[in-house]
Amino acid sequence: MSLEGHLTPANHNRDVIGMRYIYPVVSRRAGGVSIGINLNVNNACNWRCIYCNVPDLTRGSPEPIELDVLERELRAFLDDVLHGDFMQRHVHEADRHLKDVAFSGNGEPTSAKEFPQVLDLVEKVLGEYGLLGSIKVRLITNGSLMDKPQVLDSMRHLAKCNGEVWFKVDAGTKEGIARINDVNLNPQSHIQRLASCAAACPTFIQTCMFGLDGHAPGEEDVLAYLALISQVKDVIKGVHLYGLARLSLQPESSRLTRLSPAWLESMAQRIRQLGITVYVSP
Repeated sequence: MSLEGHLTPANHNRDVIGMRYIYPVVSRRAGGVSIGINLNVNNACNWRCIYCNVPDLTRGSPEPIELDVLERELRAFLDDVLHGDFMQRHVHEADRHLKDVAFSGNGEPTSAKEFPQVLDLVEKVLGEYGLLGSIKVRLITNGSLMDKPQVLDSMRHLAKCNGEVWFKVDAGTKEGIARINDVNLNPQSHIQRLASCAAACPTFIQTCMFGLDGHAPGEEDVLAYLALISQVKDVIKGVHLYGLARLSLQPESSRLTRLSPAWLESMAQRIRQLGITVYVSP
């Protein structure tokens, strides 16, 4: 049955519940309903990935977080999910499973200076609702700040909350990272940040692959990516490999195309040959 205002992996309408920081998602990678926490309500991020579907994306950091508003919204939405009719109104029956609370949103979550307090808040509220330990608390991050001691402290705290990190690695060369993520980044520095993160909290690599200007990633780029992630194969939990699900809202949008499920599965097999578990979301 078609539901009015229903959410799907292709429809992440963050305004469906009309809250500032909290939004629901039907996540293909999480396998059900994810409670998103958007700390970057000003659409500011320190990266600018060309596949990003955030409108009016700007460079920068989040505005100060109103912790009381965030807590009130989280409680109200949990009440609606657990005791109200949110699932019936907005989610197809097959997807009506609360899977996680995810720090994601419209920019890099760890760039919010209040991130440690927000994590405290989430732990407290989930504990009061009897959900702490039974659902995941996920951080979806570009990993750029994982060399900061206070961020790594939060990763250790996240691990105690049944947490895990999805850490972005989209390319294996400096040029590839600049082309896809629009940042000047040394791949070796990035993989060291990933290793530090994985030592603090269970960590998956998340990688988006797509066609650019009509061409799939070339063999040179694929080999560089494989060589980079092979350095951390013994410390990560796996790789989430995914394709484009929604339209990019960046200037490069018209240059991007979806790769076939067969291409992504072939890429996944090459990653598996390194001894790494791979989850594919075409």
